Amino acid sequence: MERQGVDMPLAQCKDQEPRPLGASREQQRGEESCEKEAGWEPASANSQLMMLEGKSGPYFSSLDSSIEILKKRAQELIESINESRQKDHVLMTNFRDSLKIKISDLTEKLEERLYLLYNHHNKIIQEKLQEFTQKMAKISHLETELKQVCQTVETVYKDFQDLCVQPEATSLEEEQTHKDGEC
Repeated sequence: MERQGVDMPLAQCKDQEPRPLGASREQQRGEESCEKEAGWEPASANSQLMMLEGKSGPYFSSLDSSIEILKKRAQELIESINESRQKDHVLMTNFRDSLKIKISDLTEKLEERLYLLYNHHNKIIQEKLQEFTQKMAKISHLETELKQVCQTVETVYKDFQDLCVQPEATSLEEEQTHKDGEC
């Protein structure tokens, strides 16, 4: 920022040292002439009062202009910050919208893949269930055949038992008859 106000040559005032208390009149007059050359005048009580009240004075006018410049710059910075925030808000809104679209697309693709996977598994399960049903029907058929075989074996066993018991009974009768005949 450019410094406004005092145009005093640096070399002239640079050599000056602060006045000690009780400095001589000649030194004070020499310093006053240096101040007049630089645009500074020794302030009388009236002029100091006017300057303090903000009515006039080169120092206060340059200070006022510096303050105005600072206020203007601060306002520009605030506006710049607000614009940046608005841009950031728009950017975040666009990012959020874009992210929502991408998430929606990814979710849709995931659902499609899940449905394809479900269909594949359903086909496998259906095939296994069909095989299971066929095997259960075959087991049921074999169970029926086994029952028939068991009944046949039982019938043959009974018939065989009847045949075996009958000859014994017949031989007992013959023996009985034989004994009766001898008597």
